[in-house]
Amino acid sequence: MSSFLNSPTGRSIRSFTHAFARILIGLLFMQHGAQKLFGWFGGMGESGGTAELFSLMGLAGVLEFFGGLLVVVGLLTTPVAAILALQMLVAYFMAHAPQGGLPIENRGELALLYMAAFAFLAVSGSGPASLDGKLKK
Repeated sequence: MSSFLNSPTGRSIRSFTHAFARILIGLLFMQHGAQKLFGWFGGMGESGGTAELFSLMGLAGVLEFFGGLLVVVGLLTTPVAAILALQMLVAYFMAHAPQGGLPIENRGELALLYMAAFAFLAVSGSGPASLDGKLKK
């Protein structure tokens, strides 16, 4: 198995899978920012409104939308993903942890999953199929 993963085909599959995951994570995260900033996808809360730009929710929306966009294109992925992982950790402890001890009880699973995904991207980088990868050449 190890020899396959190091073969040209294996490296291509790893590169594709890394890019696919990075792009999917970024696109999904952008939707959360678009809800807060533009009221898209049902907007925020029951009213479907938007967040005040100069509030914590507004800052979260800016990070989610524009940070997600940078992750999608793979530009500055390592520092951006580290910031987004930290954002999700803060969101978990501010919004979810006070509602109960376990993520399944406090509805914090998504924040923790995003935190783990962004921590992975912060450590692994954007991969070769990215703007970061193209700029390195």
